[in-house]
Amino acid sequence: MARIVQKFGGTSVGSIERIRETAKIVLKEIENGSEVAVVVSAMSGETNRLLAMANSMSENASPREVDALVATGEQISAALLAIELNNLGVNSLSFSGGQAGFKTEGSYAKARIKGVDGDHLIAHMINGTVPVVTGFQGVDIAGNVTTLGRGGSDTSAVALAIALKADCCDIYTDVDGIYTTDPRIEPKASKMDTISYEEMLEFASLGAKVLQTRSVELAMRYNMPVHLRSSFNLIPGTMVTGEDSTMERAEISGVAYNRDEAKVTIKGIPDQPGIAAAVFGPVAAADINVDVIVQNISEDGFTDLTFTVPSADFKPTMKLLESLAKQLNAREIKGDTGVAKVSIIGVGMRSHTGVAKKMFEVLAKENINIQMITTSEIKVTVVMDEKYVELAVRSLHDAFGLAQAA
Repeated sequence: MARIVQKFGGTSVGSIERIRETAKIVLKEIENGSEVAVVVSAMSGETNRLLAMANSMSENASPREVDALVATGEQISAALLAIELNNLGVNSLSFSGGQAGFKTEGSYAKARIKGVDGDHLIAHMINGTVPVVTGFQGVDIAGNVTTLGRGGSDTSAVALAIALKADCCDIYTDVDGIYTTDPRIEPKASKMDTISYEEMLEFASLGAKVLQTRSVELAMRYNMPVHLRSSFNLIPGTMVTGEDSTMERAEISGVAYNRDEAKVTIKGIPDQPGIAAAVFGPVAAADINVDVIVQNISEDGFTDLTFTVPSADFKPTMKLLESLAKQLNAREIKGDTGVAKVSIIGVGMRSHTGVAKKMFEVLAKENINIQMITTSEIKVTVVMDEKYVELAVRSLHDAFGLAQAA
């Protein structure tokens, strides 16, 4: 008998009608002979509605109370789904994160899972009861309700699957799998049957919002297979799993992009030991994520340092660096919000040469200027003017033959 954790996102439980359809998906898995536990998100828009209510009461509401408030969104979904499952003749009980055994640590609104004690849920499953667990939340050592941050329900689902020793974690959403690129940009994009954890991490980190990065990291660490599929049809989706070393891989698996980028340049800073630490130390202390970094060749003892940050962090970054300019002896601080990242991703790069060269040739043919470059073992990322993103994605997708990939 297989043991499956099914996770349903906000669109899957977005209305009473959708909850009824979701209950049928759970029932079908049970009829297939599986033991099932379910993790749910809040209904679409519910978390935003609750946050707006909190903000209407106070602009400086206690983080503890805000977490206690927004956690009710998932509790509503869990209770309603359990009610419908019982209507279908399936014994079901809803559990809050704390009741399910989720222990957390860290700050409110961005807590991390410390552990999950799932023995009592396993006992329920063995006895034929389906636990419906709230995603996105747990309790800290003091018993306070804490939430995991946006997309935290995916992480909850994977963590629960690991704790329950499940065979697979099925993530149901409003898309039917992982595509070679965004189908809205390239209609010839094709759905992948499988993708490695490493590749999925790269896609997620580059803005593909299909799976939350923390959930993929957790799945990879514990080798938990994740099946991303649609709750609007029952066709197979994309399996996220360990790399199969027996298979030949294409040069790349997909093309990803992220428009949520800004570029910052510090010009004319002394080229001396410790200068990078003097820049990035305060940036890190401000909880700002830095991605692509390029340092120019030193001239007359001075250099330029350029890096990218998320668009939302652009103004805080510029304000911070302007305050540091005198201390850094910088000549000028410049910023640009009109940039984007485009990346080619694939574990096949390990065994294929000339992949980066091919990418650069394709972009040059389209007269697209590359501003910055960064690479990893399975990824090449370039920064360019945002207006060229769609052309770059389509050109690269076609050049690497991804329309025929499966």
